Amino acid sequence: MQHLKETAKDTHKSQPKITMKHAFRTIIWPRRNIVFIGLILIVIRSLSGLVLPWQSKVLLDDVVPHKDYSQLYTLIAIVISAITIQAVTSYLLTRILSVQSQYLISELRCQVQKKVLSLPIRFFDNAKSGALVSRIMNDVEGVRNLIGTGLVQLVGGSFTAIVSLIILIKLNAWMTLFVFVPLSIFGFIALKAFKFIRPIFRLRGKINAEVTGRLTETLAGVRVIKAFNSEKQENIVFEKGVDKLYQNVKKSLTATALMTSSSTFLIGVATTGIMGIGGYSMMIGEMTVGDFLFFTLILGFMIAPIVQMSDIGSQLTEALAGLDRTEELMNMTAEEDDKERTIQLHTLKGDIEFKDVSFSYAEGKEVLHNINFKAPAGSVTALVGSSGSGKSTIAGLSATFLTPISGKVTIDNQDLSKVRLSSYRQHLGVVLQDEFLFEGTIRENIMFPRPNATEKELHKAINTAYVNEFTDRFDDGLETLIGERGVKLSGGQRQRLAIARAILANPKIIILDEATSSLDTESEALIQKSLAELIKDRTTIVIAHRLSTIKKADQILVIEAGHIVERGTHDQLIAKEGRYYELYTYQSKI
Repeated sequence: MQHLKETAKDTHKSQPKITMKHAFRTIIWPRRNIVFIGLILIVIRSLSGLVLPWQSKVLLDDVVPHKDYSQLYTLIAIVISAITIQAVTSYLLTRILSVQSQYLISELRCQVQKKVLSLPIRFFDNAKSGALVSRIMNDVEGVRNLIGTGLVQLVGGSFTAIVSLIILIKLNAWMTLFVFVPLSIFGFIALKAFKFIRPIFRLRGKINAEVTGRLTETLAGVRVIKAFNSEKQENIVFEKGVDKLYQNVKKSLTATALMTSSSTFLIGVATTGIMGIGGYSMMIGEMTVGDFLFFTLILGFMIAPIVQMSDIGSQLTEALAGLDRTEELMNMTAEEDDKERTIQLHTLKGDIEFKDVSFSYAEGKEVLHNINFKAPAGSVTALVGSSGSGKSTIAGLSATFLTPISGKVTIDNQDLSKVRLSSYRQHLGVVLQDEFLFEGTIRENIMFPRPNATEKELHKAINTAYVNEFTDRFDDGLETLIGERGVKLSGGQRQRLAIARAILANPKIIILDEATSSLDTESEALIQKSLAELIKDRTTIVIAHRLSTIKKADQILVIEAGHIVERGTHDQLIAKEGRYYELYTYQSKI
């Protein structure tokens, strides 16, 4: 699907980066009350933190020289009160903001998962399931730094730094100026580093999704890997992916290390200057020991948030990079959002017609050419032909998983490309070529399309598909756990379970893609009986390699190289002695 991949690439390129302004408008502003409470709490915490340096000056300059015990007790009470306020506000900050950020993460995950499931089948043809899992679960994690303590600490730290700077200027303007120069240089370095780091974080999310996707495939295909003795090969592939991730992390750590080392050096320079200027000021009597200690402690309150900003800035940069990727998914058009799909089907008779339908997966390479046929309501249309001839593509078009590039598929004379998908698919039952079963019990899998079905309806579907033939032998019956993708069941059992699921859905249209190809002779005979009951009054399109299973079809279409080369009933096609006759007699000999 080269043209689809290119479209996807163009879509991704066109996505604007998430800016702090955009994040503020879409994520922070709707939760402004919580954020405002957080800001108030951090301001209170910051102001209470300034009490200790101030009281330290009072202790050295007033209390100790005058041996004022009364003021000492008052000082101790003030400091303990300030520390208590700090502890309480810290607890409330974590409790309120962290809980809110985790709630937002869970909310966003649900929104992204909902969006992903609404996307067309062609999107999933170009995406790895593991990569999608990573994007749903990991890319929104950084939101905790926007709504959680990250952003509030950044704002609160800025407030503390500004208040501290004002105090420092009042204490000693020259010492403050000397400190401010290296800190300004550090701020310039940090801003440049953040611009450098953001694309790295964005790429890291992509690499992580790729590695996760490959690992998911490896674990799902462990039987194939072991059967072909390919553990070493998979280990190499995974090691390359992990190394790619490591190189990305190393690159970002280099930038982070530059910020850390520059902050250490520049703060060291500032500290050395303070010692010199402060010592000289105390010797000439311009500063007391208490003033110097107060200046030093307040300087720590100014520098600490600035240094902390480098870490918080990295977190916010990573958060915005993750939101970039999340926004890409959220901006994609859902199937139901197609403006051309305006027709709502309230009732369905089941007449399907293909009118000059052509289709291609890759641009310029048609796999179907001007397909024309009618499948009247309640009839059975069988598709036969060589592998790769286009049978499954016709089934996919009938199920609305695919859309023709020319011509149209109609349902009750309505163009399927203009019909609301939900209104059509509620009447559709599908048994896919590779039947998919969910991890859980047999009961849960059969009831998947109709969780509220009655026990009577459930057992009717079970008996019709002859699922009871093997569940009755299990100790736990319908409550038997079948493992991931039904690994604990045989191929025939999985097939019958999938058919029972379709029967319970009670659809008007049935798509059976290779529905009996995995069954042994005995199971196939049982299924043929159940299918005879299933297809009554239902439009059925069936693909089967075993031509003996479709003798009673109302019409048989022989597909070769994307064309219908023959059509008719079984007897008519045998009498023609054409392609169908060749296939049938060949299988009969086998």
